[in-house]
Amino acid sequence: ARGVAARMAVLTFASFPARISSFQPLACRRFWSPRPAVLLSSLSSLSSYPSFRSFSFVCPHAPVQARTCPLQFAFRCPNKATTQQVVTSIRRGPKSCNSARNLAMSAESSRLQVEQFPCLNDNYGYLIHEPSSGLTAAIDTPELKPYIHVLERKGWKLDYILNTHHHFDHAGSNLELKKLTGCKIVGPKGEQDKIPGIDIAVDQGDVFEFGQKKIRVLNVGGHTMGHIAYYLPDENCAFVGDSLFALGCGRLFEGTFPQMFESLQRLASLPDDTVLYCAHEYTMSNAKFALSVEPGNPMLQERFEQIKKLREVGNPTVPSLLSVEKATNPFLRTGSSEIRKSLNLPPDARDVDVFAAIRKAKDNF
Repeated sequence: ARGVAARMAVLTFASFPARISSFQPLACRRFWSPRPAVLLSSLSSLSSYPSFRSFSFVCPHAPVQARTCPLQFAFRCPNKATTQQVVTSIRRGPKSCNSARNLAMSAESSRLQVEQFPCLNDNYGYLIHEPSSGLTAAIDTPELKPYIHVLERKGWKLDYILNTHHHFDHAGSNLELKKLTGCKIVGPKGEQDKIPGIDIAVDQGDVFEFGQKKIRVLNVGGHTMGHIAYYLPDENCAFVGDSLFALGCGRLFEGTFPQMFESLQRLASLPDDTVLYCAHEYTMSNAKFALSVEPGNPMLQERFEQIKKLREVGNPTVPSLLSVEKATNPFLRTGSSEIRKSLNLPPDARDVDVFAAIRKAKDNF
């Protein structure tokens, strides 16, 4: 898209991939000049987030349903490209608007669809849909009506419930949804006696097919003993329940500090561009605590301002990127000298002991 089309391009950069229907842009600017220097200047704010690959290119000549597409598909830009490489790719543009549209539509047609919606007081409900097979799964079941509403609105049939753990605000609507839809319930093997209506018990290392997608099970016990997460490597996303929150982690109701620390390290070992879907909107209170133990972290300061703006207008702060969590979430930053100093811990303290101190401090914050 050269000339006028390139000048009318709109770039939207968000905190998670553009394929998510419910994303909230952090910023959106219209560029009237195709010069790389101008574009690079406009994108300079991304320098704090080196792993952000969540760009979209909107072609004004493409049909509405295909206008937004991942930048790397539209411009054949490497996933690990630098900002300068991204800008150069934007300036060169695709071979034609049709090729960009076709690439976008092909990519979109096979992508997992995620619907995120509020439940109860501060829970998030999720429905995931695999378009090739038509399969749909609920991630936990905090409340019946929102799930039914979204299923009817989308015209989807519920095939599975994927429970992360046994707490009522995660499995409380299992039996009602199963009765209404005939779906199968998948849940943690370590809690199968506590998961209402469970059909399939899974644990660390298990992999099951969800249409054309593979779902890997991760044991992330600590919040509860058998808590699990669902990781989709082809989609770079994970549904983590109450194990890891945006800027926080779950309270230890059943597990031990070493167990929870190991669980968070397991999540931290996933690729940096993994999108994390947690189960609660706790981010503002988590951010205030994070700043109390690491006030000198510039990325944390910037993220706090973004969170305030989102929450002021009622927008979600979830999901988040793993790379951003690793740079700002105190529970993933046990090596931080500032955090250790804030908690009066020696520089040579073990990471697991630092984690325990952070968790205890948060419990009393």
